[in-house]
Amino acid sequence: MFRTRLSERLQDLLLENDVLEDFLRQLSALAGEFASAETGREVVCSVRLAWPRRAAVLAASNPEARFLDGLQDGLAEGPGLEARTTRQSVVVQDVTMDPRWRRYQRAAAQRGNRSVLAVPLLEDQDAAATLTFFSPSPEAFDDDAVAACEVLAFRAAQVVRLAVRIETAQGMSRDLLQAMRSRTVINLATGILMAQSRCSQSEAFELLTKVSNTRNIKLRIVAEEILRRFDGAPAGAAFSG
Repeated sequence: MFRTRLSERLQDLLLENDVLEDFLRQLSALAGEFASAETGREVVCSVRLAWPRRAAVLAASNPEARFLDGLQDGLAEGPGLEARTTRQSVVVQDVTMDPRWRRYQRAAAQRGNRSVLAVPLLEDQDAAATLTFFSPSPEAFDDDAVAACEVLAFRAAQVVRLAVRIETAQGMSRDLLQAMRSRTVINLATGILMAQSRCSQSEAFELLTKVSNTRNIKLRIVAEEILRRFDGAPAGAAFSG
C-alpha cells in the first residue's frame, strides 16, 4: 500500500511545503517511514542537498539522523560522503564490523547506530542530493531493502528537482525585489539631497557614494539614514511591490 501511493505522497509534500527546508524535512520523514516498512526495523533518515554558490541544506526525520549525517562533515569520512562522491549506493551492514571509515563507524556505534545505507538522490547542474538511512539494528538493509530505497530515490528525484527549481526562481524574485527596493530608497535620498543642496542628480549621487565609501557601508544604508532624518521615521518609502 505504501509503495502504491508513493508518487502521490511525494507530490503532496511539495504542494504542502513552500519552504525548501520544510519540504526536505518532510521528505526525510517519509523516506524513514518507507524504509522502516520495507525492512521491518526502526529506520531514520537524513537528506542532504548541495547546490552551487549556496550552503548545503541538511534535513532529517529526527535530531539523531541529522547528527549522524552532520558527523561525517566533521570527520571528513563516512558512507554518505562516499555515496556523494561515487554517486553509488553505499551499505554498512554493521558499523562495529565494517573496516571502512573507522572514526565515523566508532562514533556511530557509540550512539547506538548499527547499520547505514546512503543512496544518491539527485545529480544535475542545479543540485546534488543524497538520502542516508540509519538503523539501530545490524544488517537492516538487505539487497531487497537497498533496491526499494533506490526506487524511492528515483521517484523522489523528480520532485526534489522541481523543488530546487522553484526555490531558485523564488530566490531570483526575492533578489530582484530587494534590488528594486534599494534602488527606490537611493533615488528618494538623491532627490532629498538635490532639493536641500540645490545640486544636480549626478552631484547628489556622487555625494551619497562618497559617504558610503568613507564610512565603508552600503549605499542603501546611507540612503535609509537620510530618509529617516528627513521624515523622522524608519525608511518606509522603499518599493512595496
